[in-house]
Amino acid sequence: MRAFREAVEAHDLDAVVELLAEDVVFTSPVVFKPYTGRAITAAILRAVAEVFEDFRYVRGIGDPGGRDHALVFTARVGDRRIEGCDFLHVDDDGLIDELTVMVRPLSGAQALAAAMGARFEQIADAARAQDNPA
Repeated sequence: MRAFREAVEAHDLDAVVELLAEDVVFTSPVVFKPYTGRAITAAILRAVAEVFEDFRYVRGIGDPGGRDHALVFTARVGDRRIEGCDFLHVDDDGLIDELTVMVRPLSGAQALAAAMGARFEQIADAARAQDNPA
């Protein structure tokens, strides 16, 4: 999905969030249970943007007019290189209703899990704040 890729590459996380459906389901590469909702997904994506270094998409796969897309990326977490893929599905309104991330190798996934785990309370607080603005 071109708009998502461009927003991520421009580090425009507000634009990324605007592309998410309210009921988006985010499936993490390091957690068994998916997360549901725009607020938690946005908070996770914002944290990932802090954790990933040297992030870049290297290839897009999918029919530009279709509903399923794959964006292959490379990044680094600390001294661990990561290869991964964002799998996107869009709903009838063109919003992302499913986002699944896969990463390899195992050592990179473990580094990602540790870095994200250290931020999980911050992520949960950010999601709650977005769900319940003052």
